[in-house]
Amino acid sequence: MTAFRTAAAGLALLLAAACTAPTPPRSQENTAAGMTCTQPQGPPAAETATTIDVIEQAYFCILGNYYSGSTLDARSLLTAGFVALTQELNRGGRDVPEATMPALTGDRKADWAAFEAVYRRTTDQVPDRRDELAVVTLEAIVAALDDNHANWAHDVKRPPDYYDGDGYGLGLQANVNGPQVHGNPGVALAPLFVTTVQGGAAQAAGLRPGDVIESINGSAPFIDGTATPAIAALYPRYPEARPVRLRLLRQSTGRRWSVTLKPGLFQRDLAGLQVVRSKLLEDDVAYVRMTGFAPDSATRVFTAISRLRTGRTLTGVVLDLRGNGGGSPVEAARLLSAFVHGKVTAYQCTVNGACDTSRTDDTVELLGLPLVVLTDRSCASACEHVSAAVKDLRIGRLVGTRTAGVISGPAQPYLLSNNTTLSFPDRHHLGPGREVIDRIGVPPDHHVPLTPQDAATGRDPALAKALTLLQK
Repeated sequence: MTAFRTAAAGLALLLAAACTAPTPPRSQENTAAGMTCTQPQGPPAAETATTIDVIEQAYFCILGNYYSGSTLDARSLLTAGFVALTQELNRGGRDVPEATMPALTGDRKADWAAFEAVYRRTTDQVPDRRDELAVVTLEAIVAALDDNHANWAHDVKRPPDYYDGDGYGLGLQANVNGPQVHGNPGVALAPLFVTTVQGGAAQAAGLRPGDVIESINGSAPFIDGTATPAIAALYPRYPEARPVRLRLLRQSTGRRWSVTLKPGLFQRDLAGLQVVRSKLLEDDVAYVRMTGFAPDSATRVFTAISRLRTGRTLTGVVLDLRGNGGGSPVEAARLLSAFVHGKVTAYQCTVNGACDTSRTDDTVELLGLPLVVLTDRSCASACEHVSAAVKDLRIGRLVGTRTAGVISGPAQPYLLSNNTTLSFPDRHHLGPGREVIDRIGVPPDHHVPLTPQDAATGRDPALAKALTLLQK
């Protein structure tokens, strides 16, 4: 999982930012490190160099605020950081005699002091590489949490001439996409195939939905049915991205060919930018597609259904959450409130089992319509909050495939002294039945996967099943 998280750091940042819970700013004294771990009050100033002091601040911030920080064996974090330090030295063609892991005892302060002493002696031998060594060390410490909502946002760049509405990348989406790649790659299922061509290099090269991706930069996307880190190259981060070579199969014709796609900016169509889209289906069924839980997105769903309801009697709602990477847990609870009142939609719990509840907002007017929700393996975080509540509370039925299992808990941001942001959950998410969803996902009531043939021909078997259910 670490390989996926590192390769897709930009996507991890996007997800972590989207899943941050809207809580009041907090300030917690980090007495162990002699620093303050604070939640940001606004956009940070310009990023400065990452140093051992920044790593120290992050280390104690995690121990003082992370969900399981009070019970965490801090030696695992320091060991992961030291492994990354020595590997980076080797990659640079130089090793240092002083780079020997110190003995750790389990005393957090003493272990940090021992780690810091060796770290300083080591990096003093390679002063020209101090910043990059610090970066890989801190990245490894955060990755050692093995938490899909933990992230260190640093060196975040946007391409020159980037405008709101632009996309950056290869111009395609595959059936294994963002949330799976960096959050829970083990759930991905072969084959890997194109589901959407958004524009850019993919469009220019003539790719089509349904094209099977047999290799990425010469590596198989699956080995013995298990996803490999090669898939992360489909979702490049600016500016490190390099051209990506794909080997493709078009099953309808049997054609096999290779193409090299160069990541870049591309203009997405207007529909692709809309968080909420809607239309009327046969038998007066309202179809609403929701691609994220952005602020006011629940209200947009209610407005869309109200407009479709004007002048007719709706017979049901299909809520399409496929590809929804999550966002605000408040919006998730508000959306559910249009279908049920007086219920707990989720629990947010400490490592000791003390839980806060997410409840329906009973000021939201009930729609009084039958509901079917479409899910897939890219439905993550707040999307899984909704999916679990629909299933557990019997609000409606789920159709499609199991969700992503990327819902450790809402991430809280903390500002570090070099103006970078560290984020991680201080509580973990449980479903309405107090079940763990993270790494597991929510199973559908009706398993209806999309195949390459479906994508190639424009068929949507999950939607067809949803309409059948609403007709009963």
